[in-house]
Amino acid sequence: MNKLTVSMSPHVHSGDSVSKNMYGVLIALIPALLCSFVYFGLGAILVTLVSVSSCVFFEWSINKYMLKRTDTSVLDGSAILTGILLAFNLPSNLPLWMVLVGALFAIGVVKMTFGGLGCNLFNPALAGRAFLLISFPVEMTTWPRPLQGFMTIDGETAATPLAVMKEAIKNGDPSKLDGIGSSFVDMFTGQTGGSMGEVCEIALLIGFIYMLYKKIITWHIPISILCTVFVFAGALHLSNPSFPSPFIDLVSGGLMLGAIFMATDYVTSPMSKKGQLVYGIAIGFLTVVIRTWGAYPEGMSFAILIMNAFVPLINNYFKPKRFGEVVKK
Repeated sequence: MNKLTVSMSPHVHSGDSVSKNMYGVLIALIPALLCSFVYFGLGAILVTLVSVSSCVFFEWSINKYMLKRTDTSVLDGSAILTGILLAFNLPSNLPLWMVLVGALFAIGVVKMTFGGLGCNLFNPALAGRAFLLISFPVEMTTWPRPLQGFMTIDGETAATPLAVMKEAIKNGDPSKLDGIGSSFVDMFTGQTGGSMGEVCEIALLIGFIYMLYKKIITWHIPISILCTVFVFAGALHLSNPSFPSPFIDLVSGGLMLGAIFMATDYVTSPMSKKGQLVYGIAIGFLTVVIRTWGAYPEGMSFAILIMNAFVPLINNYFKPKRFGEVVKK
């Protein structure tokens, strides 16, 4: 007769599981994924395929041959999700061997070195992007124009809105922002250069609504990030017109992608609601600081990675109340 070891009550199951939530996020990413294929064509498809297949292969092989695990958990969706998010943070014309290197760093170094899913300190996809950006800065900042034809891989490139904004701030010349202001709709619908998954804000917002509806994530982290960026960027704009409008900041670069899909990663974000608000506010503040005064035009990735390191401290300070705990008055 099999004996079961049962923990103390209460025994309540929410119906959630790792694979269910991972595949839920993947479903939410479908609109943005399709938009990246439409805007960047074959290049986006190849980058995505190489990124996903590499992440899955590296996780499977490390589990099987290095960690000697019988249950490799490759099919839980986490490796696929890392592959897609890594691809979303890359230009569609990036050489495929660099994509493979980024996947190896994301899975092999950032995720599996710490023990796999649930143990990593930093977001694997963002760490992979940061590694590639530092290692290959020219290739990682060469952005193809969207809608150059489906078969286009190495098409015409152009500066991103963030690069133009950076130049306007550096030179103190508000006139350089005129072109950006007139292309707000293009930026919102994805008809500007940038990483594959960050260009179409509408598609990202559709995914956000879906995840809220399915209760995969809560509003605390994304909304706190967006509100902080809007307020801080708005204050800078009011003080000096060389700084872009806060509305432009919201729809430029990887802000939406990072706030909705990257900062909300279960493993690398705080557990409590108060902690998530503090985490989101800090990310929003750091994003504007790096965009304004940092060496790189985009600050979202680095802001999230910096705050990933503070998550254990945030969790320690904002501890959730234990079930049945009596609150002292």
